[in-house]
Amino acid sequence: MKGMMKPLYLAAGLLLAAACARPASLADEALDYCVKKVTGVQERLGADYGESPRNIAPGDCRWNLTPVCQENWTMGFWPGILWYAYEASGNAALETAARGYTEALDFIARQPAYDHDIGFIMFPSFGNGFRLTGDPAYKEAVLATAERLAALFNPAVGTILSWPREVPNFGGHNTIMDNMLNLETLFWAAENGGDPAWKDIAITHADTTMRYNFRPDGTSYHVAVYDAETGAHKYSCTHQGYADDSMWARGQAWGIYGYTMVYRFTREPRFLEFAQKIADVYLARLPEDKVPYWDFCDPEIPNASKDASAAAVVASALLELSTYTDGKYRADAEAMLRSLYENYRAPEGCDSFLLHSTGHHPAGKEIDYSIVYADYYFIEALLRLKNL
Repeated sequence: MKGMMKPLYLAAGLLLAAACARPASLADEALDYCVKKVTGVQERLGADYGESPRNIAPGDCRWNLTPVCQENWTMGFWPGILWYAYEASGNAALETAARGYTEALDFIARQPAYDHDIGFIMFPSFGNGFRLTGDPAYKEAVLATAERLAALFNPAVGTILSWPREVPNFGGHNTIMDNMLNLETLFWAAENGGDPAWKDIAITHADTTMRYNFRPDGTSYHVAVYDAETGAHKYSCTHQGYADDSMWARGQAWGIYGYTMVYRFTREPRFLEFAQKIADVYLARLPEDKVPYWDFCDPEIPNASKDASAAAVVASALLELSTYTDGKYRADAEAMLRSLYENYRAPEGCDSFLLHSTGHHPAGKEIDYSIVYADYYFIEALLRLKNL
């Protein structure tokens, strides 16, 4: 037996050396790229937390900064990126910056919700901050946010009002697909010391959205409009898609992510089945590089704009969905991330991770831009892949 020990140890050493010599995984390589970019950008931005990155126009390399104010729905994503980069690296300077940008948003939790985007603002920032630090002030801010978000719920309709300011234009209580992402704030808060009724609100919203923001084939409408008094569904339409009967890529992405997350909190089979249904519709219509055109029905395809942000959202969602479906969807998610990293990566010296996202195409806004939420869901997906 003693004579066998040396060869066994030698074999183990050779295996270890071989493992160390392997190329970095996609997750490790891409996360390293992201952390280096975030670190360099934050060093340049410094400690002025009154503005946050929003977008980069085609041909430019520096983030356009937008003010911290209630109308700015994207301002939670930069602190969220900083938290994720800190999680990936342990860099204390990134934690300091994440805290600064996060705490600059605290006022949002102290006033009535401007619209449903309060969840987008506060959960990537305070939610991730609490997850990584346990700071009780961050938890309290998420609970306060949930209370204000729940105040937008209309029991007659069964959904949260998305845009109070747009009620006259739509002719009723409006609920947009994006709102599905904000349910995470309600679910989490209900499980962490908040009102248990917030979970019921989130489930009711998800069920109502399933009925009226989707067609029988699983493709989605952006907006559903209801009579605020009776709750009757009036009509469904688009706002940021190509047409009322088209499939806006990021809207479908919000749905896939949203219903996967709803299943995480409820374990209700109908939500898992629905998440798979709408994911399958999306996957079946993707172009070869796994990154969608901004709307699947734009007649200008293949010359239409792409939307890397939708691909990043879906990749992150599918990695979670794969954990509920015996690994189904993981290969699709990895293919999306690889395509984003290899084909949509911003050059060295540019601030963003990704190029070629589309914001509001019908309004002519942020077409073929780098956009901060694309980067947020990209780094989130990479961390999910690494943790798998």
